Amino acid sequence: MLMVFTSVECFLIVMAFLLIGEVVSEKTKAYVPSVFISAVLFLIGFWTFAPKDIVVRASFGKEFIQITMSLLLVHLGTLMSLRKLIAQWKAVVVAVCGICGIMALTMSVGLLLFDWHTVIAATPPLTGGIVAALLMSEGLKAKGITTLAVLPIAMFITHSFFGYPITSWCLKKEGKRIVKGFRESGPDPKVIKEGSMFQDEGNSRKKLIPALPEAYQTAPMILFKVILVSMLAGWLSKLTGGAVNQYVICLILGVVFCELGFLEEQSLVKAGVFNWLIAGLLAYVFSQLSSVTPSQLLGIIGPIIVLIILGILGMFIMSMLVGKHFGFSKEMAFACALTALFGFPADYVITTEVCKSVGTTEEEKNYLVDILLPRMLVGGFMTVSIASVIIASIFLKLL
Repeated sequence: MLMVFTSVECFLIVMAFLLIGEVVSEKTKAYVPSVFISAVLFLIGFWTFAPKDIVVRASFGKEFIQITMSLLLVHLGTLMSLRKLIAQWKAVVVAVCGICGIMALTMSVGLLLFDWHTVIAATPPLTGGIVAALLMSEGLKAKGITTLAVLPIAMFITHSFFGYPITSWCLKKEGKRIVKGFRESGPDPKVIKEGSMFQDEGNSRKKLIPALPEAYQTAPMILFKVILVSMLAGWLSKLTGGAVNQYVICLILGVVFCELGFLEEQSLVKAGVFNWLIAGLLAYVFSQLSSVTPSQLLGIIGPIIVLIILGILGMFIMSMLVGKHFGFSKEMAFACALTALFGFPADYVITTEVCKSVGTTEEEKNYLVDILLPRMLVGGFMTVSIASVIIASIFLKLL
């Protein structure tokens, strides 16, 4: 029998799960990422003492998340310059090719091991996030294949447990390689040009819209401007009939309006709400674990694990081959492709944790963030927000 908790106690438990994840990540120097530990704790909590709606009761419901996602993605745009965002096309190609590798093995070897509907239902969520999983689950119900309706959700939940530690390991290895080169010969001009995340330091570059006086750069003013931009992104997405994901537009408009001077660089950090919003978004992501019971998971865990292994193997082979052509190490290419297994905000959290653990000085940490974070973010947006939804819409017709 589940215990009854107040909203304050629910909030305390949610923060405790996130805190323990951070502590473990710090103690293991990011070899065990915080999101992995927190996800395990949430799963165990839902199976034991925690109510299914603990995250909602802790104040992180759907309304909060709708605002949070838009704010955070516009904010991430304020970290980038337009030129440097466009420069990440190589990461996009590598990530998409990684998804092709997933489908190549699941739709060949996977079909030799499992029936058609099982493979078709499991593959789209393996290539992306919750939207693809929900599309496939609803599609199975509509076709009357109710016995497999939980499979896409379970796949979405399970594959991240594989993705978190593998991605952390890849990024740590790549980070150590980058730092070694940095210590021996300084910054690589070519890499910085392609990968730098942050806007140019200082205010030397004149912008079309002059900055507001310091006294008016308050949290309400910054949040007001950021939410205006996110609303514009939603409107533009509707104009495309939803063909272009709203959150992708949020990222692009964040870049554009920061370049123009309407938005401050690192907007939500200046407003003092960035870490709070990230914590709430992570909690909401982990709340999806409440939908799968131990018996349901045990009933379908075999096909899920086999298909995940096949998918990750196909992803590794394809991303390594394509990444080598673009000058990416096999670890960097694989990490870009692995963003399909979790997307934002986990890609942001894992990457920044690794940068903090590998770099010994602020200069080294910032150098690593400059190179690794844009590749991971752009790769994640392409796989989870765009490619997986397209794949799911195609696979629905194959049921």
